[in-house]
Amino acid sequence: MGKNLTKRSEDYSKWYNELVIKANLAEMSGVRGCMVIKPYGFAIWEKIQAGLDKMFKETGHENAYFPLFIPKSYLSKEASHVEGFAKECAVVTHYRLKNSDDGKSIVVDEDARLEEELIVRPTSETIIWDTFRKWVQSYRDLPLLINQWANVVRWEMRTRLFLRTTEFLWQEGHTAHATRQEAVEEAELILNIYADFAEGHMAVPVIKGIKTESERFAGAEDTFCIEALMQDGKALQAGTSHFLGQNFAKAFDVKFATKEGKQEYVWATSWGVSTRLMGALIMTHSDDNGLVLPPKLAPIQVVIVPIYKGIEQLDAISKKIQPLLKELKSKDISVKFDQRDTHKPGFKFNEYELKGVPVRIAIGQRDLEQGTLEIARRDTLEKASIDMDKAVDHITELLAEIQESIYKKAESFRDQNIRSVDSYDEFKEVLEAHGGFIAAHWDGTAETEAQIKKETMATIRCIPLSGYEGKGSCMVSGKPSERRVLFAKAY
Repeated sequence: MGKNLTKRSEDYSKWYNELVIKANLAEMSGVRGCMVIKPYGFAIWEKIQAGLDKMFKETGHENAYFPLFIPKSYLSKEASHVEGFAKECAVVTHYRLKNSDDGKSIVVDEDARLEEELIVRPTSETIIWDTFRKWVQSYRDLPLLINQWANVVRWEMRTRLFLRTTEFLWQEGHTAHATRQEAVEEAELILNIYADFAEGHMAVPVIKGIKTESERFAGAEDTFCIEALMQDGKALQAGTSHFLGQNFAKAFDVKFATKEGKQEYVWATSWGVSTRLMGALIMTHSDDNGLVLPPKLAPIQVVIVPIYKGIEQLDAISKKIQPLLKELKSKDISVKFDQRDTHKPGFKFNEYELKGVPVRIAIGQRDLEQGTLEIARRDTLEKASIDMDKAVDHITELLAEIQESIYKKAESFRDQNIRSVDSYDEFKEVLEAHGGFIAAHWDGTAETEAQIKKETMATIRCIPLSGYEGKGSCMVSGKPSERRVLFAKAY
């Protein structure tokens, strides 16, 4: 199985697209801008989903489900929200089809026009807050901590598998609180959950920060974010958590009776991550040989490939490794014994390397005689001969080591690609030569931010929560600045 991937150094974008397809993660569908997530890709997404879902539930959140369709009038209730999403909305106008007059095709029945158009959800704030009005009556109903796993549609002109598609999968949390402080603390809690998951499960180092006003979620007072750096020097927004203030509560009249009997509007948050995390996972770790997956998210953590001649040798290998398979599974290690007789070992080695399986074991007749296994790790491609009776402990330690190793490698790359500059000329030079995150002073105005974006295509990825304090002068205007912010070109 020849991988024949374009090298990252030659064309990073082409490498990414080829890898997603050749590793059987996803493909474009017959619907413009929409993807089919294939079983192997969906298995990774299921692990992402399971890990995050567990973290949400451990902090008191519950899952629910809300309609795919949103009445158009709902979106107009919060002005900045509808303005932010208006150009991306798919609209349902009719509810019936009929045969054409000539009987050769299907056409829209013009007599079946909806009284009010329905929007295919681009996000669910409006339909959820209309529902929350029924659920919240008193302080006893708060906090309301709801999460939804769903699909959303945002009409995209330029699509790219996982990174930007018209329809994508995500989770969206929506919460209501009695006080402003509680809502802010909730937004910060989720930000930390996202960061912990990205670093602890995905092995992707992130920077926590706040978005500028122009980059905030439509309808939010503050947007917290985690930003990651891909191998091509571009940033990727990996998750956002929004403090919505009372904007949606007022728009949908969601009030509660306080302990003193007064009527007050609740305070709100919303937050989400999407299948875009799959893109982050691929672009942070993978190499010219294919995927490199962190063991915690790998659908197959260990694969065993038998090398044999004839059915007798295969039977002997199969019998010998059964205790190993059983013990690995007892430790919740996902393991596959690939005894397909339709493919040669070399094909299988290439296949599992392309798919990023963290640990590969090869066992042949000589190994049987010597009581050993050849164990290879995907991240470094190093191989070692290990005694069978020590294999389980070695594999368990190796998986933990790989998880930590690929995180440290990504962290080192990220840290080496954060550069501080003090002048606009230096900013442009560094951006052109290196990319990456650039820490620079900014005067806090939307005008300067827009100028930089227009002239360089770089945006303020975030105002970091820590680590970049210190007064200076804006690199463009020369006006005073309280701290550096992080710029980058981004996906």
